[in-house]
Amino acid sequence: MRVMNCACAGLDVHQKTVVACTLLGAAGADPQMEKRTFGTSTRQLLELADWLQQQGVQQVAMESTGTYWKPVWAVLEGQFDLTLCNAAHIKQVPGRKTDQRDAEWIADLLRHGLLKKSFVPPQPQQDLRELTRYRAQVSADRSAVSNRIRKLLEGANIKLGSVASDVLGVSGRRMLEAIVNGETDPLRLADLALGQLKEKRAQLIEALNGRVRDHHRTMLRLELAQWKFLDALVVELEQAIEEALGPFLAAVNLVKTIPGFSDVSAAAVVAEVGANMEQFAEPGRLASWAGMCPGNNESAGKQYSGKTRSGNIWLKRILCQVAWAASRTGNSYFAALFRRIAAKRGKKRAVLAVGHALLVAIFAMLKKQQSYQDLGADYFDRLHADGLKRYCLRKLESMGHRVILEPAA
Repeated sequence: MRVMNCACAGLDVHQKTVVACTLLGAAGADPQMEKRTFGTSTRQLLELADWLQQQGVQQVAMESTGTYWKPVWAVLEGQFDLTLCNAAHIKQVPGRKTDQRDAEWIADLLRHGLLKKSFVPPQPQQDLRELTRYRAQVSADRSAVSNRIRKLLEGANIKLGSVASDVLGVSGRRMLEAIVNGETDPLRLADLALGQLKEKRAQLIEALNGRVRDHHRTMLRLELAQWKFLDALVVELEQAIEEALGPFLAAVNLVKTIPGFSDVSAAAVVAEVGANMEQFAEPGRLASWAGMCPGNNESAGKQYSGKTRSGNIWLKRILCQVAWAASRTGNSYFAALFRRIAAKRGKKRAVLAVGHALLVAIFAMLKKQQSYQDLGADYFDRLHADGLKRYCLRKLESMGHRVILEPAA
């Protein structure tokens, strides 16, 4: 097998140790192998870097084991040609697995050029990623707390959710805090309503006439405290994200021109894919990396399940959310695409198809630095105009009509 790298090393990374194996030697001869184990503290990782340099190593490969690879990457970056590999691509032979053999196997694959580099974004993008992902997690926690508050109110026979569209809006929070403080009179609670909710006073009085016990007040007080904390945390995270968006602001503004995207979703997508598409050769590579395309599973000429792979779960989730919003945007290409596929294959497949189309559009926009230009809701009608005309004629004729087509004036 052809040797591609004559001075390389493989690292088997764990929480407490890093096993390094170096392979040095020209093509056509058996390489010199040396193995050594290091700790994972900063001092020990610096010792690893010095040892690799003393060995004359130029290329280093490691697998993406959890988050344990990140400090190793940070220390070695800039000193070596680094390769981060998907662990599923470099599995060792079953029954022969040890840390020493894993490091040797990674080094051998790197020596023969059999490793594919994973995309590791630059540090500013990594920081933005952590902020947007954390915001998504905190928002999900806040929604969970909101649902628990609704269940608690139902247990106390407080039907506030049946009258107010947002139980935790300004009016809703005023009423809930009054309940926590011991107020039980529905008339006084209804007087705390603000805005348009004041017009539903009679319904509020009926809904707020419940059976609230001390246990309910205690639980409601704790749940409200957690909701307020998470809400304040979301606000603080949005400020941090806005500051981190500096180098990516132009890309975010481009993505926001696509129907269905908001400030939050555009920032989340840019945090995952970056501000340019240099790391992806074509839209198909990006779609495969995101898990937004069918999988390949063929054997003996037969096509088996084409289930999509997991890919980047954060990007996949936000694209599916935006796809639902875009499918409800009137007079847009994505709405027409959703209706076209949903009629034949169902809404779930249609959402995935719209998400794929969104990602292809994002690739082209960031590659060319151009804003979004919608193809129009009648794109498919114009694309298949003759077929649509024949279909409509057959339908009318099957209903017993005689159709004569004449050009419009």
